[in-house]
Amino acid sequence: MIKIKICGITNIQDATLAASLGADYVGFNFYKDSPRKVSAKAAKEIIAALPGFVIPAGIFVDEPVQELVTTVKKCGLKIIQLHGSESAAYCKEAASLCSLPVIKAFRVADETTLTAMQGYLDSADYFLLDASAPEAPGGTGMVFNWDIAVKAKELNKPFFLAGGLTPGNIAEAIEKVRPFGVDTASGVERLPKRKDYEKMKSFITTARRT
Repeated sequence: MIKIKICGITNIQDATLAASLGADYVGFNFYKDSPRKVSAKAAKEIIAALPGFVIPAGIFVDEPVQELVTTVKKCGLKIIQLHGSESAAYCKEAASLCSLPVIKAFRVADETTLTAMQGYLDSADYFLLDASAPEAPGGTGMVFNWDIAVKAKELNKPFFLAGGLTPGNIAEAIEKVRPFGVDTASGVERLPKRKDYEKMKSFITTARRT
């Protein structure tokens, strides 16, 4: 069954609603310039309220590794998502220090991204494919060329498909790409820090049905 990740969680209500609707992962963004940034203190409180079957993911962008480790341990995160220019060695170090799996995100501009991904096959547990945008490392609501995501399956590394996924296009995305998981943030929002219940419900229900 496809995994569903609702990213950009900033409050207990949105987190528990996502869980009740069947999300497998919820993501907390610790990138200082993100409109969905959450503090470690707030993330810890939200994670404590989640049911055990939901996996809390921490999103980091070129964070000093020791600061990442501190946040991971303080919050009780269960998986690390690296969304910057982190090296393969950094991925391995973070995974080792935290004893957690790592998702390495890639911003897909063209097929050269596939070559870059090959350098992380031994240092990341999962990949995440997002749209490439100069103004932000993610969460832009932009869609990239899914044909590249189809080719990424040849690397035999499970990946999350992200980038502009909404209730309106999630079925098409899954049918075309058939990824390990799907990831959405802006596609189920009414405001950058608040999710829309009906959009989340439609997204998750459609993804499961597809």
